[in-house]
Amino acid sequence: ERAPLLVRRGAPGYYAGLFSTADFDAALRGGEVHFGTHLDVTSYAEGVRETHNPSGRALPAVVWDFYQNGCSLRLLSPQAFSPTVWQLLSILQEHFGSMAGANTYLTPPGTQGFAPHYDDIEAFVLQLEGKKHWRVYSPRTDAEVLPQFSSANLTQAELGEPVLETVLEAGDLLYFPRGFIHQGDCLPDAHSLHITVSSYQRNSWGDLLEKLLPAALQMALEEDVEYRQGLPMDYLQYMGVANSDAVDARRTAFMEKVQSLIRKLVNYAPIDAAVDQRAKSFLHDCLPPVLTQSEKAQSMYGFPARWQDGGPRNVDILITKDTEVRLLRHGIVRLCNEEAGVMLYYTTENSRVYHKEEPKFLEIDPEYTDSIEFLLSSYPNHVRVDTLPCETLEDKISLATLLFEKGILTTKKPLVQV
Repeated sequence: ERAPLLVRRGAPGYYAGLFSTADFDAALRGGEVHFGTHLDVTSYAEGVRETHNPSGRALPAVVWDFYQNGCSLRLLSPQAFSPTVWQLLSILQEHFGSMAGANTYLTPPGTQGFAPHYDDIEAFVLQLEGKKHWRVYSPRTDAEVLPQFSSANLTQAELGEPVLETVLEAGDLLYFPRGFIHQGDCLPDAHSLHITVSSYQRNSWGDLLEKLLPAALQMALEEDVEYRQGLPMDYLQYMGVANSDAVDARRTAFMEKVQSLIRKLVNYAPIDAAVDQRAKSFLHDCLPPVLTQSEKAQSMYGFPARWQDGGPRNVDILITKDTEVRLLRHGIVRLCNEEAGVMLYYTTENSRVYHKEEPKFLEIDPEYTDSIEFLLSSYPNHVRVDTLPCETLEDKISLATLLFEKGILTTKKPLVQV
């Protein structure tokens, strides 16, 4: 049974280095934080939730004045400002096979920033500093179990009794599933900084079927004349809500026909193609991979091109038949067959800000698909360029160079010794 989970660590420094109020302040001082885009200023008092965002840049003096006057601060997409949060989320997105996001919440003592509500995500609350009082409530109806969308703000009168009430202290973790109503408020004697890590947004069977069923119906219409046959001329006379209580053999036959067509639709369902479309969306959601020092040195990101002595130096990528290569990471590419051709979607050029960039893809010559699949199946081992199953050596080097330029491939040794 899905239920909230509380993890008490008794170790205030457990999350040290992940994110702090000093990191919050540094993000503000970096000059890239804007109200409404990266930062929300909120308050909740006497049952009313308010947002107080001015326009423009979130200058430290303005932000900290709001905080001093009892407002909560929500920093959206902290991974854009914090390499450690970026690394945590990149690991989790690979583990869950679904987008992992985060927000950080800084709340003054004795205040509450948000009204009770439920979310459309699996939520993991990591208490970073101070402490916070939490109340979590079960879904009120079956329709609110694993909801597809988040709720509006709720009133205290709508909530009933909490199934979990606790005070999180630094180092603790609280998990609550989609649909569980929650609210957190600060005790009078301590501020709170926590980060909420989220996953599994719009990642249900129903979301897959939203892609699959229209595609199945289109295929059935193209391939099966039964779906293109005309409706009975008189069906409006006996079908519809107004006729729903009528006892009529024509209604029974109509219902059976519809059910038969729906059952047969399974035979036309392009399940793998629909999954590929989900995967394509996931790759757009993904953060770019966080590189180790060796990965940087052996990839495009560490390539030593520079300006020197009046001109560019070390610009040419000299991949040969003997160069040993591999994918940077296994989950960073996806081959999809589409009407326009074979597309290779990839994550290496994504932004750390959610959907700031359009989906990144290369149109691949169909002859190269075997080589892409070979690289996927060979990971994490390196393979020599001349073992790629392309027709000519020129094609092998061309493909490897293209993938290297996009940060998708790394080499066993740096291409240029610096």
